[in-house]
Amino acid sequence: MSKPKKVLKLGLPKGSLQESTLELFRKAGIRVFSSDRSYFPYCDDEEIEIMLLRSQEMAKYVEDGLFDAGITGQDWILETGASVKQVCELIYAKSGFKPVRWVLAVPESSKIRSIGDLEGKTVATELVHCVKKYFSQKRVKADIEYSWGATEAKAGILVDAIVELTETGRSLKANQLRILEDVLSSTTRFIANRKSWQNPWKRQKMENIAILLQGALAAEGMVGLKMNLKEADLDKIMRILPSLKRPTISPLTISGWMALEVVVDEKIVKKMIPELKRAGAQGIIEYPLNKLIA
Repeated sequence: MSKPKKVLKLGLPKGSLQESTLELFRKAGIRVFSSDRSYFPYCDDEEIEIMLLRSQEMAKYVEDGLFDAGITGQDWILETGASVKQVCELIYAKSGFKPVRWVLAVPESSKIRSIGDLEGKTVATELVHCVKKYFSQKRVKADIEYSWGATEAKAGILVDAIVELTETGRSLKANQLRILEDVLSSTTRFIANRKSWQNPWKRQKMENIAILLQGALAAEGMVGLKMNLKEADLDKIMRILPSLKRPTISPLTISGWMALEVVVDEKIVKKMIPELKRAGAQGIIEYPLNKLIA
């Protein structure tokens, strides 16, 4: 009889984070194929079994051992109080590569100007436990109620204020809401079941995934540049390159010439290439990066 296949059970977020998570895994070299209706996508790594579910539920299922590992927000780890191993931080969200914010907001027309004005008032949010703790720390007694959805629409009509998740703040402005203050900042986390983390094979598998995911994030917004140049032009070329970047330099078979390769921020490369050309660089090649492992 063949030995049972070693498998890591991995939970990935269903919903707003799904698309960006699957794209991150693709850049990390782990391809996950999912249809709109399927909760069990196919992964090209046979040692990984994946299920999609809401981020809000992930930490508890990982804590209970139904998954060996998962991806969810720090906000939902705090909200559920789940005891999990946080393998690494992955700073990405639905529309960008920065932390998301839970903010306290009221209608623009509201007379409420500070959290103190919410004494005895009603606040709706999905993040009830964290918001209750926050108000307690601020010594403000308010009725914190769970919102099942459409939270932004309730402010000023069904409740006095809301605590809602935002990345850019544009949706709040579109709904004529004014932010009073930030309640919590959160980033995405790769988490593990504590018992699974003690299993040598599973731990190494999770560490490998973490390295690849972090490498994919590190490469975001970066590109590689290759070029040929005369040795006499090296000083001019180096003055153009970012001071913190150390290029790889190797001699060419043609006497007096060398090849240079460097990783730079994609935002500045469009200005840099013409300058490099004028400084004597030839055969300049720009190429995308999937992973950047420090």
